[in-house]
Amino acid sequence: MKRIFFIDLDNTIYFTRQNEEQLMGELYRFLESVDLGISKEDFRLAKQEMLRTPFLKVAEKYRFKKETMPEVISHLQNRFVTQPLKPSDDYHYIKSLIGRKFIVTAGFPKQQQSKVKMLGIADDFEEVHVVDVSTSNKKKTFEMLIDQHQLNKDDILIIGDDAESEIKFGLELGITTFLLDPENLHPNAESTFRGSDLSSLHAAAGQSN
Repeated sequence: MKRIFFIDLDNTIYFTRQNEEQLMGELYRFLESVDLGISKEDFRLAKQEMLRTPFLKVAEKYRFKKETMPEVISHLQNRFVTQPLKPSDDYHYIKSLIGRKFIVTAGFPKQQQSKVKMLGIADDFEEVHVVDVSTSNKKKTFEMLIDQHQLNKDDILIIGDDAESEIKFGLELGITTFLLDPENLHPNAESTFRGSDLSSLHAAAGQSN
């Protein structure tokens, strides 16, 4: 039975698309006010990818103008969510897991911490860790948590939607993983368990009745 859980935030605990205006509306308007050096069509496509992909990866893919990026990064580092967010309909599967729960999320600290606050879920987790992907990755954070809390890897389940981040790093560390993939974006990705929703999460954790 798994009793320790490392859980992603974005598109796992809540879905960005269902909270798009609260999360992205102000950012979209800011980006429209600066010169990104890309076409309107590329900006439209970039906005869609921002719903699922870390901003810096999107900026690199669409080649946002380098001269503008310091202003954009400064804006992102200082923005935070001020409107209530809605957890996913499946969040109760996470909340009802028995054991220690840690959020491990990548992004800008003020923004990610404010999401947890606006979701109203802070008390459901022992700790929240925001990974700065420009200097680290989730694998290093997993290793830090294991070392700091003297955790047994056999007791851990990693839950998330990113096959190339938390799921990949979990497998590399020999940890059991659960890939949430509602849109079947990662049909060939490796994961110990997977689901289009979280209804089988308790079974994966060995906590089903």
